[in-house]
Amino acid sequence: MFHPLPLYIGLRYVRARTHRFFVSFITWAALVGVGTGMAALIVILSVMNGFEDELRDRLFSLGAQARVVAHESAAGSQQIPAAQWQNAQRIIRDSKGVAGVAPYIEMQALAVHTPEMLPIVLRGIDPQAELSVTELSRSLTQGRFADLVPGEDRVLIGSYVAEKLALATGDTVSVLIPTVGDGGVFTSKLREFTVAGIFEVGQLDYDGTYFFAHIDDVSALNPGNESGHGLRIRFDEPLQAPTLAAGLRQRLPKTFDVIDWTQDNATYFRAVRIEKTMMSIILLLIVAVAAFNIVAMLVMVVTDKRTDIAILRTLGTSPRRVMGVFITQGLVIGWAGVALGIVLGLLIAFHVDTIVPFLQHTFGFQIMDSEVFLDSTIPSHVRWPNIVTVGIASLALTGLATLYPALRAARTAPAEALRYE
Repeated sequence: MFHPLPLYIGLRYVRARTHRFFVSFITWAALVGVGTGMAALIVILSVMNGFEDELRDRLFSLGAQARVVAHESAAGSQQIPAAQWQNAQRIIRDSKGVAGVAPYIEMQALAVHTPEMLPIVLRGIDPQAELSVTELSRSLTQGRFADLVPGEDRVLIGSYVAEKLALATGDTVSVLIPTVGDGGVFTSKLREFTVAGIFEVGQLDYDGTYFFAHIDDVSALNPGNESGHGLRIRFDEPLQAPTLAAGLRQRLPKTFDVIDWTQDNATYFRAVRIEKTMMSIILLLIVAVAAFNIVAMLVMVVTDKRTDIAILRTLGTSPRRVMGVFITQGLVIGWAGVALGIVLGLLIAFHVDTIVPFLQHTFGFQIMDSEVFLDSTIPSHVRWPNIVTVGIASLALTGLATLYPALRAARTAPAEALRYE
């Protein structure tokens, strides 16, 4: 004999075939609705995770995972000697978890190619050291850092700048750099650079802003001025950058500050988190609507089973056990929908790279036009904490949906229910 009576009767009600078509229809609608909502939520979150990872990779291709700059008080005095920078570089290189470190200099400048001009950031780099901290030279440029030879005034420029200024490899571009002369008087220097290559990373902040030149060429534009100097760091584990950067901050002299990539790109990733949160809430509404179907279905079942409820109460079944019958029925339907949605969502999320091209080929449309987007593929990355979170949220919603019908069943008066039977 099956001892838990509420579970036994609840499962019987789930398996029983009813002659009421509308009740059956709402039951299936609720199950499919919960499954569809869960599947959509998992797929959308996985795709957004994929885009977030792709954005991070693109930022890492040019941006440092961490950088060391002069502390604000020291930067104002501009008195940090080169020996201190070299000592800081040695400390960082010898630290655990550091894959590479490279010096750099940044200056605000104006790029001029008659008749157009654009504000840019001129970054001086050490080509050999830069190979250890960035992916740019390996895959994202037509030129190479090795082409930046000291004394030849050569630069790598972004694709957006090249388009706006009508520049190609081998062309000459004028760079106007504001400097501070004797007595604090603002002056400017004009230097001609030759375009050694054009890079494109798909981020306007880089493609439309940065010029890369050899650090010796940039330093010669304003000798003796330490403003804009810094060190770029790459870690073995990029996601551990905040922790590793905090450790470096403790080991370096107080004249230096360490800024990791989560601080430099906080706006980007804050926007992604907000979008993911709002998208999760919106898609959970699909599950909520399906939960309302569970409520409607159970209310009709309670009405249909009033006689059964009255008989159970007459035989001594407590109101709590009557509640358990309908909670069991609702949970089985709701949780079956959640399980279906998780399976379907994971199947789609793991095979987005196959499903999307098939749909595009079959229906003749392009989801991400290659003429608009640098990468027309749709990335997907399943994160199990996301699956667990949305799964628990959906289970809770479907569980709450069973409470009102179950309470209504528990309050059924046996005499009233049997009066007209």
